[in-house]
Amino acid sequence: MTTRKDRLKKLVKVQEQLKALHETRHAGFLSAAAAAETEARELIEHFDTGNSLASLFPEFYHRRIADALGQREQNLENARQEAALIATATARTNMVERAYKDVRRRDERARSDRERIDLITQKRWDE
Repeated sequence: MTTRKDRLKKLVKVQEQLKALHETRHAGFLSAAAAAETEARELIEHFDTGNSLASLFPEFYHRRIADALGQREQNLENARQEAALIATATARTNMVERAYKDVRRRDERARSDRERIDLITQKRWDE
């Protein structure tokens, strides 16, 4: 049977992995938002040049620019949601770590007390 300390230790690892997952996803969404913004900016710059195909297909360029800006906003919203999940995962990780450290301290204290009692009883038997 596993002890509470072992279960808490495993739970700390799982919580840290979950937090890392959310941090990775957050970074991915921010990166995708930046890429979409860059795409929109490049399309706008290309649209403004006189010899581009934008003059032939302006609705296509407008749609692509709008889609890129929409993707940027969606990715920023997803990043905000992941940031909230990171905060939650951090709080949970901290709570589980405190519980684990408390249990570990109690186990060490109990082991130390047993060792002292064993030493005392050993001395009595030796006398």
